[in-house]
Amino acid sequence: MLGNTNTSREMTNIPNEKMNKSPKADRIKKKNPPRIIAVTSGKGGVGKTSIVANLAFALTQIGKSVMILDADLGLGNLDILLGLTPKFNLNHVLTGEKCVSDITVKGPGMMQIIPASSGIQRLAELSKEQKLHFLTELSVLDQCIDVFLIDTAAGISSNVIYFNVAAQEIMVVATPEPTSLTDSYALMKVLSKEYSEKRFNLLVNCALNAKDAMTAFKKLSLVTERYLDISLDYLGYILLDENVPKAVRQQMVLGEAFPNSHANKCFNTLAQRICEFPVSGDNKGNIHFFWKHVLQYD
Repeated sequence: MLGNTNTSREMTNIPNEKMNKSPKADRIKKKNPPRIIAVTSGKGGVGKTSIVANLAFALTQIGKSVMILDADLGLGNLDILLGLTPKFNLNHVLTGEKCVSDITVKGPGMMQIIPASSGIQRLAELSKEQKLHFLTELSVLDQCIDVFLIDTAAGISSNVIYFNVAAQEIMVVATPEPTSLTDSYALMKVLSKEYSEKRFNLLVNCALNAKDAMTAFKKLSLVTERYLDISLDYLGYILLDENVPKAVRQQMVLGEAFPNSHANKCFNTLAQRICEFPVSGDNKGNIHFFWKHVLQYD
């Protein structure tokens, strides 16, 4: 369990002091290169994949070109969530059977999705020549997308770590539940202490209201401020909404199934927030750089 003894003790020993406010968001210019955001969580069951799909759709509705990498190993279910049936996945690119454009599928709002499946597990096995070919295949993506979202697996496995460290920005999804906050803290603790990650953004899902979400952020912010040398910024929240599971059952995004729902309005606000939120000062480069890091290619 991620919530180990030290982590639990740190989470419960929260000082009674004022939280540092997030920096004021300044409007940024159009991407160059694309923003690469890893959407991750300390534990499963917090709605991460639904967050990715609905955020991607909301971004397309304000004119952004979005691509998603379903990086949840063989357990990825983004295609099921959206009612898609991809014929190919990343594994077919790695074997040389297909190119990236062949495996990419179109989702709602013309978002593009790269089905990863078990192909992610084979990345480390590639020869130097295969890695170079793969990077060449992916280099074209820099010119055609604005936002690249990585739907990682939950937890702190090596694959989860690789994608978080390689991304420009890390969005941690948590619910107000104590176990979710504890596991989110544990994830950030590993990334900060073992991989020198210093900047994280928090999105609170399934919040009862704005106060409920802010309370969760304060709890996590205060303990990270005391025990970790990181910057934790608040991206906002998604309200608990009965329309979310309804849309999942219909295999649709909220923006199409229930456009006037409270949760969908939250996603629209989140999309705008991300576009206005300043890019991290330690910009890690373009998509080519991202994949070089994932492939551990020099």
